[in-house]
Amino acid sequence: MTPSAISNALARLRSTLGDPLVIRSGRGIVPTPRAAGLAPSLKRALSELERAVQKDAFDPATTTRQFTLAIADAGQIARLPRMVRFLAKEMPRARLRVVGIDTYLSSGGLAGIEVDVAMVAVAEKGPGIHITPLYEEKSVLVARKGHPSGGRITKAQLAQLQHVDVQVAPGRGYRELAQSYARLDIQREVVVVVPSFIAAAAVVAETDFVATLPTSLVEVLGERLGLREMIAPAPRITTVIKLVWHERTLDDPALQAFRKMLARAAAS
Repeated sequence: MTPSAISNALARLRSTLGDPLVIRSGRGIVPTPRAAGLAPSLKRALSELERAVQKDAFDPATTTRQFTLAIADAGQIARLPRMVRFLAKEMPRARLRVVGIDTYLSSGGLAGIEVDVAMVAVAEKGPGIHITPLYEEKSVLVARKGHPSGGRITKAQLAQLQHVDVQVAPGRGYRELAQSYARLDIQREVVVVVPSFIAAAAVVAETDFVATLPTSLVEVLGERLGLREMIAPAPRITTVIKLVWHERTLDDPALQAFRKMLARAAAS
């Protein structure tokens, strides 16, 4: 700054604060009591401002960040525990908030500020959306142990079954199932529609209805609930579960580390 610019700035400060701030003393200048009193507060404020605008180095061992992950209920049962183990090991002081797909959609998806990253089968598309495949999830037709149809059924017997359908969000169920059954020339009778795979498993465990569920969920809960795979000419659905995030979090060091951790946990 030029001397005149400093002089003009000092004049504005003196007018605003109603104090000369500095006065001549010998060959130099000294602060007034008012200026001396302001100095510590201004120093603290400037330090806080500097920390706010500077990018802190990310340390996974000490970070206390909260990460928000959106994942369907099947993934919460079959995949989430492993992810939590990874998080506890790699970021022991971090916190994890998990939300379902309904919350993910109602809060604006990744374009909103509620969710940092999502693990979904049907990934939203649009400007700034980043997608990477994680793993394949296959489906299986299940019934309760002791189901009247027995262990193996024919196409004709399959056509007589009553189904529990799952829609984890409006219009986001196993949408291919209807077309797959139609190609087999089977009219699938859906008698119950539920909002989660866990609810479908619970209903099937207590009725003679059947449901198409992710294999990973059946592997975890099948024995506990008394479910078994049906040997039948039923269509199988294969979905690719994807890791999805928004451009706004792309360069955040903490979220970069979090996404990499999720990918390692999914692949382990």
